[in-house]
Amino acid sequence: MDCPFDCEYLREARKHETPAEIDAATLENPDIRVTEAFLESNAALMLAMGGVMLSAAVQTRSVDSDVREALASLIKTYRTLRRGVIYESVPANPLAARVFRAIQETVDAYLQEETRSLGMTKTRDLDVLRALVFFERLALANNNGRPRSRAFLDVLRMLSEPKPAANAAPSLILP
Repeated sequence: MDCPFDCEYLREARKHETPAEIDAATLENPDIRVTEAFLESNAALMLAMGGVMLSAAVQTRSVDSDVREALASLIKTYRTLRRGVIYESVPANPLAARVFRAIQETVDAYLQEETRSLGMTKTRDLDVLRALVFFERLALANNNGRPRSRAFLDVLRMLSEPKPAANAAPSLILP
């Protein structure tokens, strides 16, 4: 069944799912460290990547496994780039390939805008690689094992929703 993201039954069911157990020893890319300081200093990049990941997945009707495949291919591409070889590892899955391209285009646009506004590029390829690894680990942590799962995409949706202001006046006026 293909429920929309805002399906109240799906949201309620996700609250009762047991989180996936992740063994740190079996994580892919264990050599890539993603710290809280990194996430804070690259918040704009993270928001841009998360937003385009969600948008591309929704437009192509992709599921978590398609996004994980795109992330794995991008990580492979950036690892190759760090060795000095320009080679894109585009996924064979057309849905994953579209998500791959959307993320890649967003990163390129982000770097161009950064260069235009700062006069130089502050974000390195290693920073992009770390961001990709963070999203891959987040996707694995939200993997419920179902083939058509969109639990990770739902997490991205929740992270991208604007939060109500803490000091905002209530919308309901009581006498």
